[in-house]
Amino acid sequence: MADFQFGKGCGDVFFPEGVSFRLSKTKRVRQVFNEGEHIATVRAKDGMLTLGMEGARTLHEYFSSPARRVVVCEDAVPFVAKGKTAFAKHVLAIDPELRAGDEVVVVSESDELLATGQLIFSPFEIGSLDKGAAVDVRRGKDQS
Repeated sequence: MADFQFGKGCGDVFFPEGVSFRLSKTKRVRQVFNEGEHIATVRAKDGMLTLGMEGARTLHEYFSSPARRVVVCEDAVPFVAKGKTAFAKHVLAIDPELRAGDEVVVVSESDELLATGQLIFSPFEIGSLDKGAAVDVRRGKDQS
């Protein structure tokens, strides 16, 4: 699923030897951990992966900029890092290959990993919006 969702080779990077799984009550894989760190959760409705911060770090390190990234301005950095929504007016750059609904990493102008979340609109739409949410942030790096 990781290869399909994020690109060839991601499955090996996301799920190295020794990963552990938490199963749902129906005995399906629900969450994936590496050395106790949450990598991803499997969405029950479609089997797609949602990223934890460890999964976001892995994706951030695996792909070079601008792939899989949404870059926000410095004014938004403290809010996004705390897990707050990234708004369209704060987006400076975005990977043009992304689609609405994709899992993304949100970064600062210096490519510092801030958060992970789901893209709400396409890159084209975000570029033409002056207000409204761009990324539904799931987890920020400074979130407790």
